[in-house]
Amino acid sequence: MRTTSLFFLARGSKADWHRAKDRKFIDWKKVKVIGGKGGDGCVSFIRTRRIKFGSSDGGDGGAGGSVVVVAEPSVRSLSGLRPHYRGRNGDRGSGGYRLGTSGRTAIIKVPLGTVVRDSATGSVLRDLLEEEKVCVLAEGGEGGVGNAAFATAASRRTREFTEGGPGEEREVELELKTIADVGMVGFPNAGKSTLLRAISRAKPRVASYPFTTLNPHIGMVETSNGAQVAVADIPGLVPGAHLNKGLGLSFLRHVERCKSLVYILDVSSSEHDMVTQLRILQNELDCYQPGMNQCARLVVANKMDVLDRVGNESMSSLARVTRLPVLPVSALHGWNIDVLMKALTTDNQSYAV
Repeated sequence: MRTTSLFFLARGSKADWHRAKDRKFIDWKKVKVIGGKGGDGCVSFIRTRRIKFGSSDGGDGGAGGSVVVVAEPSVRSLSGLRPHYRGRNGDRGSGGYRLGTSGRTAIIKVPLGTVVRDSATGSVLRDLLEEEKVCVLAEGGEGGVGNAAFATAASRRTREFTEGGPGEEREVELELKTIADVGMVGFPNAGKSTLLRAISRAKPRVASYPFTTLNPHIGMVETSNGAQVAVADIPGLVPGAHLNKGLGLSFLRHVERCKSLVYILDVSSSEHDMVTQLRILQNELDCYQPGMNQCARLVVANKMDVLDRVGNESMSSLARVTRLPVLPVSALHGWNIDVLMKALTTDNQSYAV
């Protein structure tokens, strides 16, 4: 019996390693779509004892296949999309009045929340917010007409027919915007991923350096009555994000879909105090889309386990500059996590600490 070394199983092939390394989260892609060509009509004749001089019996060609995009919950990223999609060509008609087979439709599966735009005009073709919502991007060409359709009583034998029509051709842009009930917004390394791990079963990457999170993660937080609230860990924003600095516009677009926002501030930050952090985050959101920070419902002061006198002063200053409830927590040690979960799953703006 053939065996495989434990070393090989643990190490894996170099090709597999490179494939895993190159697999990235993609939330924007440009795709060219072409509908299939319709099948040509057929020129055919039939002659029997009843049809002494023969007659035309060529069938029509089949329609070309279209290209459609459909929202699929199991798809999480646009990374699997190809640069070109083409519907299958329709088959030509045949004798005996037989119709050609229509071409197969090409289906592009995308995540929920994908916006489809026409590259030429920039207009939105469809916003795929619902499961199995379908949008036709390129219609297939019409099938040609066989010579049987042109036969008349005066001219039963005709060679007249039409060719199949070409399919539509266009270039579209697909943009993914994460759908979540609550979005956590903060600076890099503010502890958003650790918080999401603490309140849900999501397992985003956690490390002690900035930009650990390079793509949005969504965790489900259960309410006391069994309902679920989707909470998104949005990658860290930096000053100038609306000008595409840091991860910039690539992830600010994911904030748009969130029904409400929670600011995650880092108590231990030596670069910016919490008041400065809050003002920068509010400014970045407003510069990207005016009024966006009005969706905020809570300010979370994270890493309270390292709080000192300076931190206490910062907490007092923070309470004076915002009308939002301020909730101190420690994601690392689990302090006040139950209060945070209650705050995220209720519309009540008063939370007991």
